[in-house]
Amino acid sequence: MTLPRTRKPFTVKNSIAAAVAGLILLALLAVVVWFWWGTTVRVKPYKFVSTVAGTGGEFGEPFGIAVRGNDVFVTDGQNDQIWRISDGKATVFAAGLDTPSGIAFTKNGDLIVADSGSHTIKSVNAKGEVTVIAGVNGKQGFADSDATIALFNAPVGIAVGADGRVFVADTYNDRIRVIDNGKVTTLSGSGKGYADGVGDQAKFDTPTGIAVWQDKLLISDAGNRRIRVVEPTGIVWTLAGNGEQNLKDGLLSTALFVQPTAISVNKSGQIYIADGNAIRMISGEVLPIVQTISADERGLSDGNLHRSRFNRPSGLAFDAAGNLLVADSENRLVRNILPQNNDTAITKEQIAALRDKPEEFRQLQPARWPYDPPTAKRDIAGTLGEIRGEMKPGSDQVWYHNGLDIAGAYGETARFVRDEKVLRPIAAENFGTLRELIRMPTLGYIHIRLGRNVESVPFGDGRFQFEKETSGKLSGVRVPRGAKFKAGEPIGTLNAMNHVHLIAGRSGSEMNALDALTLPGLTDSRPPTIENVTLFDKNWSEIETAKKNQRITLRDQTRIVVRAYDQADGNSEKRRLGVFKLGYQLLKQDGSAVADTKWTIVFDRLPSAASISLVYANGSKSGATGETIFNYIVTNSVSGDEFHEDVFDAATLASGIYTLRVFAADYFGNTSSKDLSFEILR
Repeated sequence: MTLPRTRKPFTVKNSIAAAVAGLILLALLAVVVWFWWGTTVRVKPYKFVSTVAGTGGEFGEPFGIAVRGNDVFVTDGQNDQIWRISDGKATVFAAGLDTPSGIAFTKNGDLIVADSGSHTIKSVNAKGEVTVIAGVNGKQGFADSDATIALFNAPVGIAVGADGRVFVADTYNDRIRVIDNGKVTTLSGSGKGYADGVGDQAKFDTPTGIAVWQDKLLISDAGNRRIRVVEPTGIVWTLAGNGEQNLKDGLLSTALFVQPTAISVNKSGQIYIADGNAIRMISGEVLPIVQTISADERGLSDGNLHRSRFNRPSGLAFDAAGNLLVADSENRLVRNILPQNNDTAITKEQIAALRDKPEEFRQLQPARWPYDPPTAKRDIAGTLGEIRGEMKPGSDQVWYHNGLDIAGAYGETARFVRDEKVLRPIAAENFGTLRELIRMPTLGYIHIRLGRNVESVPFGDGRFQFEKETSGKLSGVRVPRGAKFKAGEPIGTLNAMNHVHLIAGRSGSEMNALDALTLPGLTDSRPPTIENVTLFDKNWSEIETAKKNQRITLRDQTRIVVRAYDQADGNSEKRRLGVFKLGYQLLKQDGSAVADTKWTIVFDRLPSAASISLVYANGSKSGATGETIFNYIVTNSVSGDEFHEDVFDAATLASGIYTLRVFAADYFGNTSSKDLSFEILR
């Protein structure tokens, strides 16, 4: 007996769902054809990166960028300004804004601004005069209505359509909004999450960048780590990314993103994305693919495009010649990606001049600890540059400690040490974990329950925007771009790590907090302890140093490893801190110096992540629990971005008896030394 086939009953809901699914499938198929056709318009490939403006320290945080004629306009979120760059010179075009973000020009020449801190959309005319065109100044919320009473929540992205409509990435409302004929409406989105669909069926997570793509919109959906497309009808579909956080090139269906922030399309149809610290491109002749065109490591370097480095690029725009301009936020520069070298690469001296100086940094605000009372001395539990994890052959699970650990009690309230406002679109991360954090422009705070007490109950501070599950359990927190905090205001409470991990300095330019901050009452009269000195040959075979009554004999290239640690006043005996700098000197038998002391490892700034295996020898380890061992390879040179492997070459010395003197010093000037006698035989 054959059973009759069952069919789903026809309903309007099923019909709409099927239609939407069909349209999305057609769109996905069409995009392949569109890319094949669109990118047949040849343009010269980009090859070089140069610096356009900012080397004089003009910018606080360049974010949004737009071009009109030969002039480049860039928002400055830190200084609440818009700059105009003409012939490489930057002047203030408009002031009095509140954390301006994305910008775009209308056909009549007005500059439309997403003014994140005031929760409004503003217009700037040719004279630099600013008016609100949508939203209520200083009032956060969500409401579609007449433009004068509609509400936004720290909008970041702006685009202007060919018909004059203004499209807004309403970032913390997780919606795409439209301003048209004095009205604000929602085109798509209905709150934080991820879903394709039509209108309010779709969901976004912290959309930041928005660009017009023929009759569609492209959205850099930062929190979802995806590139989304919004059709004129409000249908939303995903172009690239699957939500996994990584930087992986490939087909649209397999490529992965870190945190796509800005997006722009050139005349040939290629899509460019500022993703984390990299610049990426979507193009292809047969199948569209995602390619990373810059280096994927944070930093600052011009020249060859594939070796160039950026630091949180946040704005992209094309000039009249088709060059790609980049607002490089953390580097505080405007950069240019070109098909040919124009010999305007930034110099090492200019890079050094842009960095915050510790002596200036510590004068920015009265001294205090990140607790109350603000001047009560606290215990230091970890310093910049210490290894985390364990160094062993083949291990890649090690990293530098990038801050200063300041001990506190479980559940104690942590407080800001300086007035600052949030600039990163996603400033709060790792919710509910031991590494929950907030990153401000010049300071970072880790190991804190943000905006809530020891029972995880929110403080009721609207600057901390919490998400909840249907059960009512907290599932996340965001602190919007433009949110402002004063020194002494609460950040949250300490989690089980029982300390504030305090980062001093901008991302990519972290300084030693002992140098960059004044912490009341902190003293250190204890010199570092040098536990032992071990010598190795160039192949890392240990040189015998323990034979009784026999001097060490050296002949060839030698590596010097020093096991050492430091302690501040008040530290318990079991607490071991990293040292500030290390070096060595060679002395002749009569005590005269062969050469001056060579300070080889210095932790005044956070070293490049790539250098950690040049600082720490195997066996080095530290963390929240277990033994702490710092084996420093003092023959190598490591300081900030500069590092190289080296040896002490005994073959360059004449026959005789010598002394190797190694040094370990702390930030406060206390220095220890240890001597080894050796002989050179020819």
